[in-house]
Amino acid sequence: MKITIHASFLPQNDPDAALAFYRDALGFEVRNDVGYGGMRWITVGPADQPGTSIVLHPPAADPGVTDDERRTIVEMMAKGTYAGILLATADLDSTFARLRASGAEVVQEPIEQPYGVRDTAFRDPAGNLVRIQELR
Repeated sequence: MKITIHASFLPQNDPDAALAFYRDALGFEVRNDVGYGGMRWITVGPADQPGTSIVLHPPAADPGVTDDERRTIVEMMAKGTYAGILLATADLDSTFARLRASGAEVVQEPIEQPYGVRDTAFRDPAGNLVRIQELR
């Protein structure tokens, strides 16, 4: 049996800001941009990886989530403790420079971690933690 990661989901509360970060700063291509009921779902991913995507979704879209849960999600997003993703690049320093120049919130400058990876971290406009490791 072969299973692949097709899509991951990250919440976004400002579709235009999410596009500026994932499309313009990270360089991902937009694969889908769907509006429904005043909300927007945007699917992005690396151009050279057509089978792997990130779906940027409105956090209030799930009908099974209560109003109290929605408020908790919004609070956690604002603190940057709700969701995150780990990306990788062969050129961490250039990636870091590009994201910093875009105005993205720097959480951690590139550093050699004691557990054997070199990485950096940012917050996307919704507060999601975006860690980027250097491929070796």
